[in-house]
Amino acid sequence: MDRKEFARRRRQFMRMIGKDAIAILPAAPVRHRNGDIEYAYRQDSHFHYLCGFPEPEAVAVLVPGRPQGEYLLFVRERDSLRESWDGARAGTEGAVERYGADDAFPIADIDEILPGLMESRPQVYYSMGAHPDFDMHVRSWVNSLRVQGRQTGAPHEFVALRHVLDDMRLYKSRAEQVTLRRAAQITVGAHRRAMRFARPGRMEYEVMAEVLHEFRSHNADISYYPIVGGGANACVMHYRDNNQPLCEGDLLLLDAGCEHDYYASDITRTFPVSGRFTPCQRAIYELVLEAQLAAIDKVRSGNHWNHPHEAAVRVITQGLVKLGLLKGKVTALIKDQAYLQFFSHRTGHWLGLDVHDVGDYKVGGEWRVLEPGMVLTVEPGIYIRPSPRVPKEFWNIGVRIEDEVLVTGAEADVLTGALEKTPEAVEALVQAA
Repeated sequence: MDRKEFARRRRQFMRMIGKDAIAILPAAPVRHRNGDIEYAYRQDSHFHYLCGFPEPEAVAVLVPGRPQGEYLLFVRERDSLRESWDGARAGTEGAVERYGADDAFPIADIDEILPGLMESRPQVYYSMGAHPDFDMHVRSWVNSLRVQGRQTGAPHEFVALRHVLDDMRLYKSRAEQVTLRRAAQITVGAHRRAMRFARPGRMEYEVMAEVLHEFRSHNADISYYPIVGGGANACVMHYRDNNQPLCEGDLLLLDAGCEHDYYASDITRTFPVSGRFTPCQRAIYELVLEAQLAAIDKVRSGNHWNHPHEAAVRVITQGLVKLGLLKGKVTALIKDQAYLQFFSHRTGHWLGLDVHDVGDYKVGGEWRVLEPGMVLTVEPGIYIRPSPRVPKEFWNIGVRIEDEVLVTGAEADVLTGALEKTPEAVEALVQAA
């Protein structure tokens, strides 16, 4: 993403926190998988959102009012030996030249410099609790100012960064929308590849391998661990084993999304591995699709967050009554939440730098009003586990259909709308080996 985009965000953020505050953001730490083997490094989302600096052991400091606001970075110094093992570092010069810092200092000097920057700043914007190891440093700097008899100059209030940044991140800029569209495009290709590959006798993990191959072929990574659930496994919300064979007559629920340039995608499709839905599978699939389309139609500026969910609940409840899986009046069944035995999750979530992105769903106790620039998923589902109250031909049918939707000033913009989802198109794609 362009440096100008990060600079624009920092200016907006500093205007919002006020000229007498200071904001401190530590980078994500390096995390170990086992022993001394590290996971691939992924920067903290808030840090990335404001800085775009990709290295660990860094701290960003934003100081409004100098005169347009000052952006400082504390970073690792260049070290030829360590760089020969771990790769190049930006160093203090690179932090300024390549990442737009107004000034940069060695991270080793932070104890000497940062307390002086905090002095006479009554408010410190910081994510206390999100970085436990770094919390101790922040507390010690404040305490040191007080011990030195500078109580009047010591910060007297910590303000959670998320109060400002979560709301900023909820509205996606044009640059962010472009990146989200690219992540969606890559994920659409991965789902198509998996649907063409899946066949009875193949393993769930083989389908997952096809998805990962497509992601990595476009320099993208997973935004979450894929769910590849065949047969009864499709009824497990967060199925992760992905180690069972696909059987004749199975449905396969594939929930997978990539992360491209830090932005997530999140798509679910359900399809018959044999290439044809059974009558019962098709009935459930068409009901979920009808619910999803009704929900997407409610993703409009001026509607509130729960409107899509309410639409999906009504369609699913009505459909389950028609199929004989629920009995009673639709209004009463909705009031009693009878649908929960088959549809037990919400219809969507915010999407952005995190797959379950930041942003409040309620404001002042009321559902948040949808506004242009917000991006959310729409993902109703029906999951039918074996039960004496359900005809056997419906057992172990699990169907979820999920797309990513951008709120605009007009009708919803489905970022993942290119991926087939009508029953006929899905069957044709699976059969197109």
